[in-house]
Amino acid sequence: MAYAFELHCTLPATPREVYDAWLASETHSAMTGGEADMSDQLGAQVSAWDGYITGENLELAPGDRIVQSWRTSKFGEADPDSKIEVTLAPDPEGCKLTLRHSNVPDADTSYERGGWSENYFEPMRAYFAAQRDERA
Repeated sequence: MAYAFELHCTLPATPREVYDAWLASETHSAMTGGEADMSDQLGAQVSAWDGYITGENLELAPGDRIVQSWRTSKFGEADPDSKIEVTLAPDPEGCKLTLRHSNVPDADTSYERGGWSENYFEPMRAYFAAQRDERA
């Protein structure tokens, strides 16, 4: 069995800045702290967190939406890939990011219970805040 969940965060950046940073290897690595190999090309293979996460770009709408297949090294061999949908919208504080993670193996509840926040949202917030401070 698999399950799905939805999380939200607000980042001090524009939706386009978040989109571009997510899909660029250098900035994805800088904002998460783990080595990433990303691409802004549809169908491209991607990886993050030093190869812990692998996947593929399934749908891309510049500045608005990223859909990727998503698989971690914790997934069992029989587990199908999960899917993440990252939706970006303008917010008075910058960008509202909505993450929908579906087809997650039932045993892997850590992603919803703090994994995304700890490994993505919090470091991204700090990264974009530092970027804003540098421009100010």
